[in-house]
Amino acid sequence: MNFSTAMDFLESINSSDLNNSCLSGDCIILESLSCPNTLNKSALLNTLAIVYIFIFVMGLLANSVVIWLNIQSKTTGYETHLYIFNLAVADLCVLLTLPVWVVSLVQHNQWPMGEMTCKVTHLIFSINLYSSIFFLACMSVDRYLSVSMRGAVGKRKRKIIRRIVCILVWLVAFVVSLPDTYYLKTVSSPFTNETYCRFMYPEESVKEWLLGMEVLSIVLGFVIPFSIIAVFYCTLAWTLSSSSSSSLNSAGDQERRISGRLIVSYVVVFMICWLPYHIMVLLDVLFFLQVLPFSCILDNFLYAGLHITQCYSLLHCCINPILYSFIHRNYRYEIMKAFIFRYSSKTGLTKLIDSSKVSEAEYSTVDQTPK
Repeated sequence: MNFSTAMDFLESINSSDLNNSCLSGDCIILESLSCPNTLNKSALLNTLAIVYIFIFVMGLLANSVVIWLNIQSKTTGYETHLYIFNLAVADLCVLLTLPVWVVSLVQHNQWPMGEMTCKVTHLIFSINLYSSIFFLACMSVDRYLSVSMRGAVGKRKRKIIRRIVCILVWLVAFVVSLPDTYYLKTVSSPFTNETYCRFMYPEESVKEWLLGMEVLSIVLGFVIPFSIIAVFYCTLAWTLSSSSSSSLNSAGDQERRISGRLIVSYVVVFMICWLPYHIMVLLDVLFFLQVLPFSCILDNFLYAGLHITQCYSLLHCCINPILYSFIHRNYRYEIMKAFIFRYSSKTGLTKLIDSSKVSEAEYSTVDQTPK
């Protein structure tokens, strides 16, 4: 994202004015300015703007329902998963920044909204994006421990631990987001009067800062969370499979197989959504460091690839509430009560719904085997 933004800014500047200060990265940028415009950037960015609007609308509705149900649960007496609530809040905050990015996107990444808006929007986006990913990792650990240590930790203690973990996640996401936000500036071209929101790292260490922040993004945004999610969910799936092999209840076995497939889907969806973007970021870094030889084809591929995969990765904000919330019958029951029985008395049907809820341990493990 850093390199493509810099490209947009430098395209508005006369390349002859940069020849006297050609650093390793600048030389690549100067070469790219001489490439023929084979990529229709206007069509690409306008198309992505439409996709962003779709993600915004769908994600806003889905995550708002999850947050609302969690708030309602305080009055219904149902203890929903704390991580799901924080995950929905983080995803919703990410989505609320999309209209601002769309305004910039349709103007070829120009930023007419001022430096403070540039910093605040990026900070909100970055904090909540990291938090969303971290909460998914925390959820995988929590669900595994709910099986392996069932009954070992009291209900009250589990609540306290989860709250502490949530606070730590928000703090870590805030700290990780600060360096990039600090170096964000609005820079205007002296030739075209166009303004861009871009990172202005210290001149003496631009290369080191760029490399460091991109590597940090890959490691904290994908490598570590995906490793945690894959290990703990795969271990959980194996545990459920082992327990089902000793059961003679065919209905229970079927439920556990469904749970196992659902657990695998958590890992696969995370990988599908985020792996393409981080591969493009890695290629972007290698290109900037001149590990990959320059070519106009590669230059256009990286420009398009970074924009497309970043947009594609944000689909996760729409998928999360479906995959982690609505697919569970507890949430479906809460929706039924909220929209159908909210103003009714405790009828036999509502009592039946309440009695049909699975326990917290069953919900955490995605194990819905009938008693």
